[in-house]
Amino acid sequence: MAETESQSGERTPVKREETSPFDMLRREIDRVFDDVRSGTFRWPFRRHGMDLEIAWPRAEGWQIAPAMDLVEKDNTFEITAELPGLEEKDVEVNVANNTLTIRGEKSEDTEEKGKQYYLSERRYGSFQRSFRIPVGVDLDRIEASFSKGVLTVKLPKSAEAQANEKKIEIKAG
Repeated sequence: MAETESQSGERTPVKREETSPFDMLRREIDRVFDDVRSGTFRWPFRRHGMDLEIAWPRAEGWQIAPAMDLVEKDNTFEITAELPGLEEKDVEVNVANNTLTIRGEKSEDTEEKGKQYYLSERRYGSFQRSFRIPVGVDLDRIEASFSKGVLTVKLPKSAEAQANEKKIEIKAG
């Protein structure tokens, strides 16, 4: 590390700016991991003066936006979501403008009293996921069920959509 001498004669270390693309990449990756751990996010590879920080909502013990699976079967599309800790009353499913929206809210209150302590914890969070409804779904027959923390939404295909399906034969070349 280089040093500079001030007017008073003190020598202070000066950090050289790393100019190698690999050094810059390493610093940026380190910064992204640090930001993720701290709960903030800045867009990668921006200059420091132009950084945009976004505070992501965090909740311990469960995900804010749970993963959902969408599967196409012969007669239906099926969406499943694992929502541990939620009950049926905590989940809402709506259809509007060819969009299916699933919302949920979780709240936990824990209270524990001991001889020499009192512990009170509260956790709150909500999520919302929206899906464009595929063409050919019979909107009047959409069903949702909830059992043991798993939400299942069935989007039945209309008779017309099922009739339009055709298997294409593959010929050897």
